[in-house]
Amino acid sequence: MRGATLLWLRRDLRLGDQAALTAAAGEGPVIPVYILDDETPRHRRMGGASRWWLHHSLQSLGADLRDKGSQLILRCGKSDEVLAALATETGATRVHCLRHYEPWWRNAEKAVATSLDLVCHDGNYLVPPGSVTTGAGQPYKIYTPFWRALNEHMPPPEPAPAPHEIPAPDHWPESDRLNDWGLLPDRPDWAGGFRKEWTPGEAGAIERLDDFIPKAAHYDVGRNLPSEESSSRLSPHLHFGEISPATVWHHALKAKGDTTVFLKEIAWRDYAQNVILQYPDYGKANGRPALDGLAWRSGKAADADLSAWQTGRTGYPIVDAGMRQLWATGWMHNRVRMIAASFLIKHLLIDWRIGEQWFWDTLVDADYASNSVNWQWTAGTGVDSNMFVRIMAPLTQSEKFDAGDYIREWVPELAALSDAAIHDPEAAGCRPKTYPAKIIGHREARERALAAVRQ
Repeated sequence: MRGATLLWLRRDLRLGDQAALTAAAGEGPVIPVYILDDETPRHRRMGGASRWWLHHSLQSLGADLRDKGSQLILRCGKSDEVLAALATETGATRVHCLRHYEPWWRNAEKAVATSLDLVCHDGNYLVPPGSVTTGAGQPYKIYTPFWRALNEHMPPPEPAPAPHEIPAPDHWPESDRLNDWGLLPDRPDWAGGFRKEWTPGEAGAIERLDDFIPKAAHYDVGRNLPSEESSSRLSPHLHFGEISPATVWHHALKAKGDTTVFLKEIAWRDYAQNVILQYPDYGKANGRPALDGLAWRSGKAADADLSAWQTGRTGYPIVDAGMRQLWATGWMHNRVRMIAASFLIKHLLIDWRIGEQWFWDTLVDADYASNSVNWQWTAGTGVDSNMFVRIMAPLTQSEKFDAGDYIREWVPELAALSDAAIHDPEAAGCRPKTYPAKIIGHREARERALAAVRQ
């Protein structure tokens, strides 16, 4: 039997349409390995919600590998050091992986390549980030021309099936026990809503896709209606690589009706990676330096407002519903994410980076590129973004997009209110005593934000 090859897994936890796995299996015995590496990302180590998802995704992947005659090796530590040690233990000299574009993973890939034969493959995005360029050969900064240029490369290749079997080595190296990693919450266990909402793993991703595709043509309207179940909810599955974007794209093409708006959302993931490839520190540095001098609020009053936002106690029902949904399930409806983010930035005048970090810890789909790009778009600080002076009116948005039932689900103290009153119970004169008054009025907040940006 030829020497074994290491398969380095990160956010690509699937067997189907997995180019690195296919290539490694074609060479002989494969040792799949996942490394819990908190050293390489440093302050970008996974948040609590992502770690919950990771535990269950690895559990699912391990079972899928056993069905193919293989197994998943788990190790902790710095990726390049762990892979070098595994190579010494097993005699492996080659490592296959899917290429990642977060700045810390690019650095890790360089470090691994100094001591091992590292073979990187593409497959986490529709096209390799940075490969779609302008006529002058420059990467795109603006989404709309990026989308038009990306379409010239679509559809992506047909997704490849999972191998029928995965060649195993004569001897397996030792593996950590998943339960010893402490990825699941304890004392308290806050993940009850997560367990009800999600089925991490490749099978769960395919089930979610099959459930969504019949509704895909309605996505252009339904994605803005929080009270409807029209979102795909594929974002965490895509983030952890339990399903490839090519698989999602081809299924959407076969759906009845026009699915262009949904396809644009899949393309947005590629666009976000394209941005962080150009601006690796996009999670902390404004894309528009002209706004670097904006005077964000800080101190006790700002801290109290931040806490009210985090816990869904702002007095704005649509914002509070979204923040409570996030805490309970690790996910928030797309339209409500924009409203909640805009509220923090412009109504409360709190730095977008603080909100981005909160989402990083609480979202099961927390993705460095998408999270950073979306927050900067809302803040008006991004290279392609809404202008800061465009301030969302949450009460108007709530009524416009018929969020009544959504509010009733996540803010139960308002469940008995009528459709006319539920979006702004304070103005309607029927705010229950158990629900807080607005922490700031919309007009007052708007004037304060405009004054700050003028200054």
